[in-house]
Amino acid sequence: LAPAHILVIPKDRNGLTNLRQATAEHTDILGRLLVAAGEIAKDTSLGFGDGARIVINDGEDGGQEVHHLHVHVLGGRKMEATFG
Repeated sequence: LAPAHILVIPKDRNGLTNLRQATAEHTDILGRLLVAAGEIAKDTSLGFGDGARIVINDGEDGGQEVHHLHVHVLGGRKMEATFG
């Protein structure tokens, strides 16, 4: 587990429960979500250092356990290069 783990959840998801449902009309929501994640990843007071892992788990096979769109911002240590 990462020492720093912040969830970014948009207040208005416009019906999005996962990324695969996204269309061009969701560009603003998705852009704001990623910009917010990037701002959080720069915040050393939250435990982030030189970088972060930003993750969207999408669908059951992708590890999504909470069925609304959200982003995980992970950091506080050097991340391993493995996935899966």
